[in-house]
Amino acid sequence: KKIMKCRYKEPEFIYLGEEIGNGSLIVSNHEGTDAPMSLEIYLDKPLRMWGASEMNSGLISLYKYQTKIYYHEKKHWNIHLARLFCLIASPLTYLFYSGLNLISTYKDARLVKTMRESIQAIKEGDNIVAFPEISDNGYLAELEGFHEGVILLAEFCYKRGIDIPIFVTYFRKSDLKYFIDKPILYSELASSGKNRRELAEELCQRCNALGKLTLENECKPSKKNIS
Repeated sequence: KKIMKCRYKEPEFIYLGEEIGNGSLIVSNHEGTDAPMSLEIYLDKPLRMWGASEMNSGLISLYKYQTKIYYHEKKHWNIHLARLFCLIASPLTYLFYSGLNLISTYKDARLVKTMRESIQAIKEGDNIVAFPEISDNGYLAELEGFHEGVILLAEFCYKRGIDIPIFVTYFRKSDLKYFIDKPILYSELASSGKNRRELAEELCQRCNALGKLTLENECKPSKKNIS
């Protein structure tokens, strides 16, 4: 983390409501690696991040994911350049990720495993961090949508007696500001009767709105930067 501070500068965490406690669901835009690393390095809270299973299943799997999915498809690098770069980057990423204790996410029935591990982490006081943006066209400042997995997790929690508070957040790289919305309980979010897709879209719209905030009238800075 000390080495990473040379690459990732400390953002200003700006709360619109109460500060993050324990046992919450934190939803954020991705902004490449900048948002995850900013949270991991500078947010002094117990965190368990969701991560694609390919990034958490060994060096070879990580290399293939980084080259084809992350750098080529999402960051729009030339595939040959991505392959060469990841010969160096992937082993370093693997070493770093091995210490993050990620919770793997899946696109098949194994997603149940993600839910169970997440609920256990929440019961132990950890905050689950998810980056659910639909990034088929890359990581954009204006998010195009959220995947429904975060809503599914909130449902799983609620059925097990946990009305999880959801913090929607947005990392604005241009001025190093991390906006953290006031939390909303899942029961309040779901009271509208909307389905999962609609609830995910509601969270996405709020996330986009956070990215457009100005400090003067719409939000208050936290009492301190959390570092």
